Amino acid sequence: MTVTLPRGRLLRSRVVSDPGTALSTALDRGLTGYAVFEPRDALLFDADGRGVITFEDGVPVLAYHTGTDEGGAAALADLAVPGPYSVDVFELDASALSAVHDTPELRVAPGLPAERLAGDPALADRTRSAAPEDRVAADDATADANTVAAFLADESKVEAIREQAREEARDRAEEWGLADELADSPRPVADAGDDQRGDERADEDDPQRH
Repeated sequence: MTVTLPRGRLLRSRVVSDPGTALSTALDRGLTGYAVFEPRDALLFDADGRGVITFEDGVPVLAYHTGTDEGGAAALADLAVPGPYSVDVFELDASALSAVHDTPELRVAPGLPAERLAGDPALADRTRSAAPEDRVAADDATADANTVAAFLADESKVEAIREQAREEARDRAEEWGLADELADSPRPVADAGDDQRGDERADEDDPQRH
């Protein structure tokens, strides 16, 4: 699918470590428009492209990933990689969004971006409270199951996240001067007393030694 949005008025452009910052700002401002998220480590994760989330009165409506051409919960799964993110936030008139918002396969539950991208249940609850009741009831019914399935299906992303965690652990070890110690740590040596007691038991069991 191809999603085309009119160019909105740029409100802010910044790098954030937590995508929840942009989601919270959109909610607090009652943003109608969209935000473009681009992970700074896109090349590491083979995640070329950007994630786009649209908002109506601060509440997320649609999600789309330009690199994978996925929409809805699957787009959030593709965007769920460690930050930082470059985020551009645009304001756009609701009438300009009405056509694209009428695309069921791109819709996300109101609180889902906060849960899946920011890992922030409190922000998700605030977002659901601000959303129209009909949206909460309709969109939350299947969103959780679909998002988990889409994320787990992408084993390459899971492995990439694990590898980045290992790299960060190694970097911290080097910063703290522990890298060589971790690499050269000797294997545990049996206690000499244990060896002696083992020899004594062997003498007792071997009749030729008596």
